[in-house]
Amino acid sequence: MKRKIKRSGAFYVYILECGDGTYYTGYTNDIEKRVAEHNNSKRGAKYTKYKRPVKLVWCKEYRYFRWAVRKERAIKKLRRYQKEELINERQR
Repeated sequence: MKRKIKRSGAFYVYILECGDGTYYTGYTNDIEKRVAEHNNSKRGAKYTKYKRPVKLVWCKEYRYFRWAVRKERAIKKLRRYQKEELINERQR
């Protein structure tokens, strides 16, 4: 059964660091629940399933679903060093 996508409220684009040192990017409307799913359940992404544990290293909130999806796609196109720059910018 498909989950209906909520399109109003807060949306989060996030980057996870996987147990093998790679990065995974996604979006959600409930960041804590989604990170827990990546670490503990079958609802996590196929990519992170065998790369646990994952930890949240970057997150940004958006007001509109469309903005979050666009940002996620843009981040997925970045090279690793560019993602690391984005992560390090946030930590300063």
